[in-house]
Amino acid sequence: MFLSKTLLSALTLCGLATASLSAEDVFGVVNFTTCVTESKYGQKEQENFEGIRKQLSSMIEDTEKEIKEIADKFGDTDFLDSLSPKAEEELKARYQNLNEDLARYQGQFYQIMQQANMQLVQKISSQIARASEMVATDKKINYIINREACFYYNPDLDLTEQVISAMDENYEVESKTGNLSDMSEGIPLEAMDESALQNEG
Repeated sequence: MFLSKTLLSALTLCGLATASLSAEDVFGVVNFTTCVTESKYGQKEQENFEGIRKQLSSMIEDTEKEIKEIADKFGDTDFLDSLSPKAEEELKARYQNLNEDLARYQGQFYQIMQQANMQLVQKISSQIARASEMVATDKKINYIINREACFYYNPDLDLTEQVISAMDENYEVESKTGNLSDMSEGIPLEAMDESALQNEG
């Protein structure tokens, strides 16, 4: 859900106006979405994105599970009768804290996922631009524009495969030299973890 919405926004933002192109200009077209879904960079970033989503979802699910377990205990009169007044108060406090944590986690989830989306689009856009420059230089092309900027284009102008190929070459070089970045850098995943640890303490 997050990814598709952000990609649609990115397609609009990355689109270049074609009004300034003249008949003498040589240009090509690239499909942004295909570059994301089929390039090694795009697949890696989507994998990172999904990893972040699963991590956050797991924390929310664990909290929901514990809330349900405590709620079930409140419905067990035999269990409640076995508790001391102090233990019952502590259980109620734990239940309240968990509900507060859940509300906070859910709010942080959307914020962090939006941030991860933005990072994905920025990184892929940067790699597409880098690969496009390589292809343009090789083919002596003046412009390579996003397909979404075109109402119509001749399919012969589509350079998506060449751009993806250049992206993959760059990916292989960076993976061998250990220069691939991690999407989680700069995303405050630890904020949710720290909240959980504080409550456990």
